[in-house]
Amino acid sequence: MRHSAAAAGVAAAATAAPALRAQSFPAPAAPASSVWQFLADSSRAAWLRPAASLVIPGSGQLLGRAERGALYLAAEAFVVTRYVSLHRDAGRAAAQYRDLAFKVARAAFAPQVRDTAFEYFEAMAKYLESGPFSVGSGSELVPPQDERTFNGRIWLLARQTFFKHPDSLPDPNSLAYQRALEFYRRRAVGPGFRWSWRGAAIEQDLFRQTIRASDEAFRHARDQLGLLLANHLLSAIDAWVANRLGGRSRFGRVSAGAGLPLARCVVPESPGARGLWLRLTATF
Repeated sequence: MRHSAAAAGVAAAATAAPALRAQSFPAPAAPASSVWQFLADSSRAAWLRPAASLVIPGSGQLLGRAERGALYLAAEAFVVTRYVSLHRDAGRAAAQYRDLAFKVARAAFAPQVRDTAFEYFEAMAKYLESGPFSVGSGSELVPPQDERTFNGRIWLLARQTFFKHPDSLPDPNSLAYQRALEFYRRRAVGPGFRWSWRGAAIEQDLFRQTIRASDEAFRHARDQLGLLLANHLLSAIDAWVANRLGGRSRFGRVSAGAGLPLARCVVPESPGARGLWLRLTATF
């Protein structure tokens, strides 16, 4: 009897031990929900889906299981690819016209600095040559008079701005002359950037074409940034509208395409129906 009671006590203790351990050291609980379930939770849709679409176009629609979200994603990919391509083309054309300027128009004047402001290259496209910075001897600054050159035109503009009679030079020590000289000094092309296209008419024409192509490509690339912004905003608005309409039984369905310009139509979903059908469409 005594041995049977002891055996029964040991068996009961062995059975109770796992239960006691389970109560003392609970096992880690499984995650309440996955990240996707958190994002797709309808209770958070009012703010989460529009915010997601604002960051990544189409994501808010996909969280709501709307297939049109793929359209926004496709539009985003297309515009980004277009922007990268245009920016690359613009950079390639810019490198080409800078090479022409450095190796052809400026080569005879031993240039040291390769690049400078874009306005300088625009002036190279308009004028055959820059002309000398000064035609005086020594350190005295004497602007050139040849108005066919860039520097000659700058000196003409300075005279027209500060002299009563542009064709008549006042005393070099007068205030008007000193102001005109300072005006010229700030805007004229210095010795280190002097150029000349003489004997290189074909190269200058190619220079004009490449600088125009670069400028247009950069401008079109900036336009793509505007389309990107519009796609983000349109996707966010669509997600917000879809959530608002989806939460009311009297409304119908929402479908959308991504892009510009935006066209909106509201028509009955079916004859005699109280619901509405809202369609957002767009074309590039």
